[in-house]
Amino acid sequence: MENKKTYYISVGAGEIMSVPNASPWEFKIQATDDEITRLRMYFDNNQENSMYDFLRAHVPYVEYHNDSTNDIHDENLIKVYEMVHQLGDEEARNHIKSMGILNDFTSE
Repeated sequence: MENKKTYYISVGAGEIMSVPNASPWEFKIQATDDEITRLRMYFDNNQENSMYDFLRAHVPYVEYHNDSTNDIHDENLIKVYEMVHQLGDEEARNHIKSMGILNDFTSE
């Protein structure tokens, strides 16, 4: 079994840091290298998807709820919050629970 290390997560910035004072962060988690790789993949997917969001933003008649790039972004964001909820400390889990973002997506 891999050893877990402490990481500090900024969901808005899409950052994963190994030291708390590198940049502002919202959540503290304990994760293996594989878990961090998966979390990084979700952040990278949203970064890549933001290029498509930018291009689509210039098409004024497409509504948010009918835009597949928004769906991809939302799905990745839910996966990020699920992982942070699963791997986070008690404060992280409580904060995510209070947000209500996972109510329809987790089995709690």
